[in-house]
Amino acid sequence: MAKKFDKLAINNLDDFIYGTCPNPVTTKSGMVIGGGTVYPEINFTLPGMDVNDQTIDKALSIYSNIIDGVLKRAAELYAPGVLVEFETVPDFTEHPQYGIDANRILLNGIKEAADKYGLKAALRTTPNDLREMSRPPVMRGGKYWDTMLELYEQCAKDGSDFLSIESTGGKEINDEALVKADIRKAIFAMGVLGCRDMEYLWGNLVKLSDANGCFAAGDSACGFANTAMVLAEKGFIPHVFAAVMRVVAVPRALVAFEQGAVGPSKDCAYEGPYLKAITGSPIAMEGKTAAGAHLSPVGNIAAAVADTWSNESIQQVKLLSEMAPVVGMEQLVYDCRLMNVAKEKGQGLMMRDLLVESDAPLDVQAWVLRPDVVLKIAGGLVKEQDNFLRTKLAAKLTINELRDAIKAEKVKADRRDMKWLDKMEKAVDKIPDDPEQFYAEIKPELDMDKWHPEGYGLKA
Repeated sequence: MAKKFDKLAINNLDDFIYGTCPNPVTTKSGMVIGGGTVYPEINFTLPGMDVNDQTIDKALSIYSNIIDGVLKRAAELYAPGVLVEFETVPDFTEHPQYGIDANRILLNGIKEAADKYGLKAALRTTPNDLREMSRPPVMRGGKYWDTMLELYEQCAKDGSDFLSIESTGGKEINDEALVKADIRKAIFAMGVLGCRDMEYLWGNLVKLSDANGCFAAGDSACGFANTAMVLAEKGFIPHVFAAVMRVVAVPRALVAFEQGAVGPSKDCAYEGPYLKAITGSPIAMEGKTAAGAHLSPVGNIAAAVADTWSNESIQQVKLLSEMAPVVGMEQLVYDCRLMNVAKEKGQGLMMRDLLVESDAPLDVQAWVLRPDVVLKIAGGLVKEQDNFLRTKLAAKLTINELRDAIKAEKVKADRRDMKWLDKMEKAVDKIPDDPEQFYAEIKPELDMDKWHPEGYGLKA
């Protein structure tokens, strides 16, 4: 039975703060995520290299060196705990044994660090969504689905604390929507296709996690709203469109929690504050310390209500001081140390507000992450229980919020942004409330060679 979130888990702005949430999660090592402390979440990947039978031993040795290096540095800096994320490269998911072996190396490194340093650590395993490797993607079966589940299941059995994914259901349509800044098509991609795929995907992942003593953590709109953010940063689409896309991604991400995910949500899910407000679950966030992976206009505000603080990803390459993941680990530890000490000294809300005010007035994408704005919009979203209608509502509420903020000169905006808000509002208002009717209306505009409607419970 799917959960329903019809009221906010956090109503009071003073309770909406980093490191603390109503429903914390305790790892095997005893870290309580959301229990009062912000933990660093370190993410890393291989340097540019092919992964195959001839190179896999080298790749595995690189992961061994990474985990030893980052946990040693975390211990030297007295980190209270570390969440390690293993995002697989596609080859590691397509050939599950590669991923299983790498995951075991990380688990062993965590155990050795506990024995050697007394360091608490946990592992989040995040296989990439292989389903999009088929063209068109096959969403509910086939070899890529089977290999994904094989990797998930064995990693859970081996001892991973959390399972996550950056799923891609609806991306076949959303990619075109982003390039054209087409809010109508984006709502179809996420509100109809994405939400339906999330129900199927996360229904399976939660069952698998529960059966193997692992937490189903959460998903990310990385290929949707984050892509919009990157395109906006490069000047290809309006920032205001990317800001609306950020909140439009919330209902889709929420489906994972409706199916039984418990957090922490994925670091690159900047929709996390909305998920925390609605579900009370802990969230991972990333910002300034993820600049090695991508640039963003939300470097400080992203930390305002984070429960783990991540660097997104960084390659194992040598910098002047050390290998890049070790450098990333140090940066994260210091970020978290400052936030935690501020909280211990009774200045947590002050710290949160400084993180917010240093970004929010400068970009509309930061504005929609303001804790007060999050509570306001999230409070509206929980009044609607249908995922498609909730996605439409997310667009409407965000458009109204941004229009008011721009009119009041509370946030910087491009001179064309008001026109874009009006354009998006008109497009959203024309979308029917029945998803089947919407599908019938928009179908002539869709490239039917790029996707299988049956994979989303729709007729071709």
